[in-house]
Amino acid sequence: MLRTIRAFWHDQRGIALILVSVTLPAIIGFSLLAIDMSRVNNLHNDLQKAADAFALAGAAELDGLPGSWVRAERAMANLVINEATFSTVGTNGRFNLASGPPVGTARCNSAGNISWCFLKTLPSDNQPITSANYADAIQTVGEDETRFIEVKVTPTGFAAIFPASFLTGNAASNSFNIAAASVAGFTSGVCDYTPVFMCNPYENTALTGGVTLEQAAQTRQYRRRQIKLRGDGSYAPGNFAFLASPFGNGASQLEKMLADSKPQNCYSRDGVDTEPGQNSGPVKDGINSRFGIDSSSFSDGPAVNVRKGAINWDQFVKDNKVNYQTDPTKGIGLERDSCQISGTCTMMGGRMGAGDWNFARYWAANHPLRSVPSALSGTGADLPTRYEVYRYEIDNNIVSDASVGGEQGTPPTGALTPIATPDRRLLYGAVLDCNAIQAGGLSFNGRVNVPARRFASFFITEPIIDGKDIMVELVDITGKGGSGTLDNFLRDEPQLYR
Repeated sequence: MLRTIRAFWHDQRGIALILVSVTLPAIIGFSLLAIDMSRVNNLHNDLQKAADAFALAGAAELDGLPGSWVRAERAMANLVINEATFSTVGTNGRFNLASGPPVGTARCNSAGNISWCFLKTLPSDNQPITSANYADAIQTVGEDETRFIEVKVTPTGFAAIFPASFLTGNAASNSFNIAAASVAGFTSGVCDYTPVFMCNPYENTALTGGVTLEQAAQTRQYRRRQIKLRGDGSYAPGNFAFLASPFGNGASQLEKMLADSKPQNCYSRDGVDTEPGQNSGPVKDGINSRFGIDSSSFSDGPAVNVRKGAINWDQFVKDNKVNYQTDPTKGIGLERDSCQISGTCTMMGGRMGAGDWNFARYWAANHPLRSVPSALSGTGADLPTRYEVYRYEIDNNIVSDASVGGEQGTPPTGALTPIATPDRRLLYGAVLDCNAIQAGGLSFNGRVNVPARRFASFFITEPIIDGKDIMVELVDITGKGGSGTLDNFLRDEPQLYR
């Protein structure tokens, strides 16, 4: 009997069953926890992806222009629908996250499964977003300063499989809410741009007949107004100055980037760095090299059309030896507006003309054997711009037409090979609201992260004859109001920040 008891005592067969029986609840519990963790992570991932998608869709419309709020809300409503799983709502835990019809009048709103607020600034990464970061509640002000959008997904329930209620005694402890939030902003910039900025000629609409920059870019009669850009350092509307170059900021680097047909640099609308103290010599040499004037060793070639009213047009000469026609009936460049010729302009302190240049005289003198084509036959408000005439001559192969005085639009003999692009005589630069920037306490003296209203292209109508004035016409702008000719330069990207 004793032997039997001792044998039973030492018999270990079946012990695994006992151990499994003891640990089975823990094994099942950990398995359920792992499944729950996977499910809750999947749900949170779905919600986060939805928040990111909504934020990016909305941010892509935040260009600072009127209507940007409603366009952002419309994008979120029409472009984004995300499915989430493992929630307590929907069919079998599946439901769609979507926004609702756009309103676009409030800085904070909600629709569908999300809520959002438009922001002008972001705090440090370790700080929460507060009302101090919100855009102004007045729509016209808030839309202009909005740079970011914060999107929050409405918290949704999650039911755990793991029976946590056995441990807590609370039957509701198996359920909790999952939420997600995202912040995105709109970054806009340009590449291959000349390192200049121009004060917005249309910032003070009281001085421009109520015309804004966006309206001017859309309307021929306003684009036709000739603007005198003068870098005299006062930064009044119509003035220009220089941006910091990534290759250094000496006079030679400035001249190189003004003479180069494709400057290797990029600028962001969020902020450009200014570079004061440059002299007019590099500006004159860089700009005039586009007209086939031998004034810069950095030039990679003139424009294909350099007609400028020169007498000695076929001589590859220094700038100070170029002689210009004094008789406009023999041949003349793209003339200035009448008030600029007489010195009686009133807009922008005398820097902007009325757009009434003498096209008929230009055509008769420079294309004496051709009648005015129907494409350029407009009069009054529909008079063609100088840029349109310049491009018509190129596109229709009449650059070589001789004027009454003998000048042709082709570059002088001995000049570098013309740049293939017809837009060699365009100047590209940032447009800043200088009055608003200075009223806000910012300074241009030094490298300051100055926000740009737009980037623009301006047609250089004539060489710099003396001094440092650049005579231009507005051609196009980036963003709303633009015609898309700058898209190849533009880098618009919505970007996640949080």
